[in-house]
Amino acid sequence: MSETESGGGPPEAGNAPKPAAEGSATTEPTVPAQPTLEDVEAWHGYQLDEVSGKGVAKVEGLFVDKESGEPAWVLAKLGRFGKIVPVSVRECAAAAGRVWVPHEREVIRNAPAVDPAMPLNREQEMQVLEYYGIPESVGRGAEISERPEGAVTSQAPA
Repeated sequence: MSETESGGGPPEAGNAPKPAAEGSATTEPTVPAQPTLEDVEAWHGYQLDEVSGKGVAKVEGLFVDKESGEPAWVLAKLGRFGKIVPVSVRECAAAAGRVWVPHEREVIRNAPAVDPAMPLNREQEMQVLEYYGIPESVGRGAEISERPEGAVTSQAPA
């Protein structure tokens, strides 16, 4: 029996890994956990990098869901005196003082501006989601699509 057949060598293309032995725990693929409120609050002052890794903004704050209090948007300030734009927390990855987003510089720079002192209503959030190409049937869009028209859906944390 060869190493591959016995499971000792690397699997050949097309061969699936062997099932776990009886009684052993198997792990199902899981959706990565979303950042907690504490995680996102700690990002304040982090550099926000675009898809190629170049810095485009600084994290200035966040908005949380009005009902759950979970983080919904990172607020990124463009330049020293620039506008503040929201970026979905679900599209962010952070480490080592940086937050990465899957958008190009111009997409972030042309995003709708928000006032961090004013909450967002359902229609404003849907407009931002549409701008980023996020359908209302998934993620944040699905969370707020059934809320009443004009309802405040996200705001600065209390």
